[in-house]
Amino acid sequence: MRILVTGGAGFIGSHLVDKLVGDGHSVSVLDDLNDFYSPELKRRNLAGVASRITLHEKDIRDRDAVSTIVSGGGFDQIVHLAARAGVRPSIVHPALYLETNIGGTFNLLEAACAAGVPRFVLASSSSVYGLCKEIPFREDVCLQSTISPYATTKLACEQLCSNYSHLKGLRVVCLRFFTVYGPRQRPDLAIHKFTEQILAGKPIDQYGDGSTRRDYTYVDDIVQGVVSSLHYNGPAFDIFNLGECETTTLSQLISALETALGRKAEIRRMPEQPGDVPLTCADISKAKRLLGYNPHTPITEGIPKFVQWFLHERERAGATRE
Repeated sequence: MRILVTGGAGFIGSHLVDKLVGDGHSVSVLDDLNDFYSPELKRRNLAGVASRITLHEKDIRDRDAVSTIVSGGGFDQIVHLAARAGVRPSIVHPALYLETNIGGTFNLLEAACAAGVPRFVLASSSSVYGLCKEIPFREDVCLQSTISPYATTKLACEQLCSNYSHLKGLRVVCLRFFTVYGPRQRPDLAIHKFTEQILAGKPIDQYGDGSTRRDYTYVDDIVQGVVSSLHYNGPAFDIFNLGECETTTLSQLISALETALGRKAEIRRMPEQPGDVPLTCADISKAKRLLGYNPHTPITEGIPKFVQWFLHERERAGATRE
């Protein structure tokens, strides 16, 4: 297939691009390589496949650029991962999140329909569940309590996709990702940041009492779910959770990192952060049944894998400087 991956230079996107190229697909990447974190890291993410893809360094907020890229691509699928990510930054810069996530998604949906692209996959987020009381989270629960601008934008994007599917016949799958981690994880995310700080002998910030729970999902499992969704032939619009269906407390996560690193963390206790939810937990029975989704990397295996990658990258960077 000919596939456009937006945000393809990022953490999850670059893993997906590697997989799609390896499977023989023709892949184009649309990514503005913004400075939310190092653009150089993003370029490095694609280094292994750079000669086998087409990279469009454009902003999804640029409607004309998006239209030109999509109309000229002959794409069979658009996998839309590009977004301003993160709960806490969205509270500081809500306008940027609304403009990029909602406006950018609108631009891509418009371009897809105008160009006759038949399929569209949206990366959504477990954040849309907000303060949902029904555990584990099911795709059919009524969502009325998002608590951050980021979550609001993701839910709005799902609704836009539903509109375009219903009104214009676009086949859309929305995938709600649950706390993804693994090699190439963004430097601002907890597992990456904690690892770096523990190794440097610096204190780590623990927000709250350590009892918040997350459904941590290894990036290879997410990619497997995304690839499976490309072949989904169920309803024209559908939503799936992609998680591990296991929860880990913040305290347990820190302990797992300590074990993998062979070092104790110095913990600096901080107040709970606005916008953070106490718990995420995915019901993945629907994805298992209809997508063949089969996550196989529990946190006990995923954390050591991440630490191994981190140490290798640090060693390589040190050798490069020498």
